[in-house]
Amino acid sequence: MNRHIMGWDPAAMDVRRVVDVFRVDPDTVGNGTPVEKAPDPELGTALIPAARYFSPEFMQLEWDRVWTKVWLLGGRADDIPAPGDYICTEIGKESVLIVRQADGSLRCFPNICLHRGNRLRPEGRGNAEHFQCMYHHWSYGLDGRLDHIPDLCTFHQGGPPGMALTALPCVEWNSFVWFSLDPDVEPFDDFIDPLRRHLEPYHPERMAWKRDITVEWDCNWKASVDAFSETYHVQGIHPQLKWYLDDVNVQIDCYGKHNRYLIPFAAISPRVAMPSQIPPAIHEIMVHAGMDPAEYEGSIADIRRAVQLFKREHGPAQGKDYTELNDEQLTDDYHYTIFPNISVNVHSDDVMLFRQRPHATDPNKMYYDIWLFELVAEGEEWPERVRHQHFSHGDKTIGQVLDQDAFNLPTVQKGMQSDYFPGLWIGDQELRIRHFHKVLDDYIYGPGGKGPDDL
Repeated sequence: MNRHIMGWDPAAMDVRRVVDVFRVDPDTVGNGTPVEKAPDPELGTALIPAARYFSPEFMQLEWDRVWTKVWLLGGRADDIPAPGDYICTEIGKESVLIVRQADGSLRCFPNICLHRGNRLRPEGRGNAEHFQCMYHHWSYGLDGRLDHIPDLCTFHQGGPPGMALTALPCVEWNSFVWFSLDPDVEPFDDFIDPLRRHLEPYHPERMAWKRDITVEWDCNWKASVDAFSETYHVQGIHPQLKWYLDDVNVQIDCYGKHNRYLIPFAAISPRVAMPSQIPPAIHEIMVHAGMDPAEYEGSIADIRRAVQLFKREHGPAQGKDYTELNDEQLTDDYHYTIFPNISVNVHSDDVMLFRQRPHATDPNKMYYDIWLFELVAEGEEWPERVRHQHFSHGDKTIGQVLDQDAFNLPTVQKGMQSDYFPGLWIGDQELRIRHFHKVLDDYIYGPGGKGPDDL
């Protein structure tokens, strides 16, 4: 259950805290998200080559064999509830339109005009009766079919073959919309397996937008995925979190393409001494749950369990349905990587989702999307949709923890390009990183294969 840490002294740890970390109450456990530890895959101990983070050649391999072959997150389903509502989103050099049809279904197609290549819509959301190119007024229906070509008689070759934009696969799942650039992509159910059972019990459709931000970062998209795939760095760049979560007793699970860790919140890291007073961050957790910390008479080590029991008992009166979640989910962070580029922290009252997108031409840059959703209690008014913000790293704060990560990543990117850095030296606490790169290799080189340069 517990990852071994080289140099860690088990005798110095409070054994009761370790044993109790993932104890599940059989009388209150939800029947949805699996909690059992998955067997660790055998992934070896080889270096992960540094060149794959900055090589234009590897960036092209990723485009040809990953981005154009997998399912990708396009947006939120409640952003396009009515016919004609659309999301325009970008990945690499491509832009797509995901459009709600009159019958309630979704259609997806490239965001281009077949005449001279002009983009039909800027990135973002909107509603349209049709899509008219602003250049020469070629017009397309909501399904991507060409409706009108001005002066068609002057095109002696006729209209473009098929008279329609390429239909791309898209699906709606768990309140989000997904698309693929590959018309022959595998079925979505096969791609997302086994995460349906893991994530659906959180019911994100009951959660409203709280933040919608895109930040331009000076690093490769994989450096960002790596950064959010382990808790080993908490002791280094997030020291304040040691009074908020247990970064040592973390369960890691790898499932096919995807992976996760389970990390106890409202807990104290074994790396520090148990405090004599409730730390401010845990105090805030208690208040958010509806508890009065001043009335709490138990030990600090037992707060996590007390919060779970309180939320289980008082959730219904607060308009919050936790029946499909186990007790640990009422406090803890279940963090998933959905291959290739989604990092998602799911909690009983909120979902923090991060979409890590590659730059179109520069492997040393990326786009980091921050989507935060909060549970709306039954009977409460649904809040207005937040406005999307887009800026570069350093222009605005994105919160203390994310600012700490963002500050570190550009120096990681520069250091990887040193002639004296051959690759990533990965330990057991970073198993998810190794698993992520194994899945990436399987897409690029085939299962068990490697390229000639071993990038």
